[in-house]
Amino acid sequence: MIGNNPEDYINYRMERALETIEEVQTHINNKYYNTAINRMYYACFYAIGALLLKDNIEVSSHQGVRQKFGEHFVKTGKIDKELARHFTELYDKRNKGDYNDFFDFDESTVKKLYPKSKNLVTQIGEILK
Repeated sequence: MIGNNPEDYINYRMERALETIEEVQTHINNKYYNTAINRMYYACFYAIGALLLKDNIEVSSHQGVRQKFGEHFVKTGKIDKELARHFTELYDKRNKGDYNDFFDFDESTVKKLYPKSKNLVTQIGEILK
């Protein structure tokens, strides 16, 4: 964030989130399901990072993002618990797809997760407006 103000960073992260969530459909169409899961996770991660920074909450790890998101936005009722569970599910699936050998997600799993991921990114975008 050196050299940029927080608002620039927030906007950049939200733009990345929106671009990344849109690229998921291309990966689905090309049957790159593990990549689609990865991109869904990162789209949500970028959006949540922007949301945290908007409230001056800085974190330095994926676990920190999950923890502070729950603490400041889920437990307070600003974000639905179901969407937080979805983010945790994406985190677990991304780790499995990225790091486990001989593992591939299927189309139905990915297509089930995609609308929820878009919804999470969209809701965060609305909060940031």
